[in-house]
Amino acid sequence: MEARGAFPGIGGHDEREQTLNQLLAEMDGFDTREGVVMLAATNRPEILDPALLRAGRFDRQILVDRPDKQGRVQILLVHTKKITLASDVELDKIAAITTGFSGADLANLVNEAALQATRRKGKAVTTEDFTYAVERIVAGLEKKSRILTPFERKTVAYHEMGHALVSIALPGVDEVHKVSIIPRGIGALGYTIQRPTEDRYLMTKQELENKIAVLLGGRAAEKLIFDHSSTGAADDLAKATDIAHGMAARFGMDEKLGYVAYEEPRSSFLDGKEFGLTEKHYSEATAQQIDEAVRAMIGACFARAFAILKDNREILERCATELLKTERLEEDRLKELTKGVKKAVPESKAAA
Repeated sequence: MEARGAFPGIGGHDEREQTLNQLLAEMDGFDTREGVVMLAATNRPEILDPALLRAGRFDRQILVDRPDKQGRVQILLVHTKKITLASDVELDKIAAITTGFSGADLANLVNEAALQATRRKGKAVTTEDFTYAVERIVAGLEKKSRILTPFERKTVAYHEMGHALVSIALPGVDEVHKVSIIPRGIGALGYTIQRPTEDRYLMTKQELENKIAVLLGGRAAEKLIFDHSSTGAADDLAKATDIAHGMAARFGMDEKLGYVAYEEPRSSFLDGKEFGLTEKHYSEATAQQIDEAVRAMIGACFARAFAILKDNREILERCATELLKTERLEEDRLKELTKGVKKAVPESKAAA
């Protein structure tokens, strides 16, 4: 039930409000001695009317979040009972590369892996089938009919290897699982899949800066090798800017702006506030400071990514050449090609 008065100016919702008022009246009419328990579920808790959540109504909220690694293993055990698994399949490893997957996503993963095994006429579902299924869900279906020009393929190869090499050189960054220049989905001309080693619930400032540097690694590689910029980095730039903006405006990670949260999260969660547009609680001067802080963070992270690639240019070119030949590099092959990579020095030690 949406909050009364939500979305002002869009138009009336008399029927919804009348239904909500009637529901509230009926709930207040229950005899507490009769042992009546009312249950409800929603995927949009942020738009619930606060009256629904008051004491005596739906006053106890139980969060059913996305499963952690152990939860994913248990869910995979349930769904893989229906299929024949090869001896090389380790559900722990499958759970490790599916961070953020919901129960429905995992069910879809098992189904896609089984379909892939059927297509190749296999008698059992292998780890390779699961890897294919993860890539299809995360990156989309392969589009081998999408033919790139030689220059585009070369640009994409260096772009993706820029992401991978910066990730390998930086400390505490998720391991690179696979790099490919086979177009997928609607607009992806290539992709780099990273595998988290564990579930994370918070990140430090340095880890967020490293994440931005990895996102900017593709643009930095294009700048280093070709001295140009392409539209292929559009999604990377949007993600990097969003992280930097959050660091400055929400997480208090800029010294000049201070330990102040200038913006609230985009949507509240079971806090009784009515749904609405994000409000700015700061002046135009502060807005300009936030813009400058975001620009400075992005610039510093790009410079760091560029420096890493410049120090490892020989390895970058070797990996990109191999990627152009094979179109994809698996984790083991990538480790062989990147032996001897110069690791980035943590900023705290560099400053000292």
